[in-house]
Amino acid sequence: MKAVFFDRDGVVNKDFGYVYKQEDFIFLEGIFEVLEFFKKRGYLLILVTNQSGIGMGYYTIEDFKELSQYMQKEIKKRLRFNFDGIYFCPHTAQEECLCRKPNPGMIQKAIKDFKINASESILIGDRVRDIEAAHHAGIKYKILLQNAVYQEDIKTLTKENIEYCFQANYLKEIVNIISNEVR
Repeated sequence: MKAVFFDRDGVVNKDFGYVYKQEDFIFLEGIFEVLEFFKKRGYLLILVTNQSGIGMGYYTIEDFKELSQYMQKEIKKRLRFNFDGIYFCPHTAQEECLCRKPNPGMIQKAIKDFKINASESILIGDRVRDIEAAHHAGIKYKILLQNAVYQEDIKTLTKENIEYCFQANYLKEIVNIISNEVR
């Protein structure tokens, strides 16, 4: 089984910082086309998202779950399918847990739960920590969706984790990258 792992804020929806209210959840342009592209090619769609706002007390796990249900419902309404799995880390960076990206814990759990072949899988993220987590979990293909806010992060990519790492300026560009690069 192969999968595409998606970060949430900045990839699926606009990142306003600690998004947990339905009215603040705005899908990024192109996300529905990207989800459909991968689903038609037999990929599982897995969300892996750091949600440190829970650990910092900005919102609750229930708030996160309610927003996730809203997101799933909206995707299903539009595409007739949604994410096959959602994994989240509620911890802050100071807690140094194994699930918080750049650690690979969420991805490793999904790989185990769904019996995913990491060497045939892809991660799409907007932060270097997403790319690092994918690398440490053995995900072969990594796509860094460039975001002006985090542009400085790109400089920290090392040769170790840049193999099979592609950069996209916007979501719709991912379809071309995958069509031309992933065999």
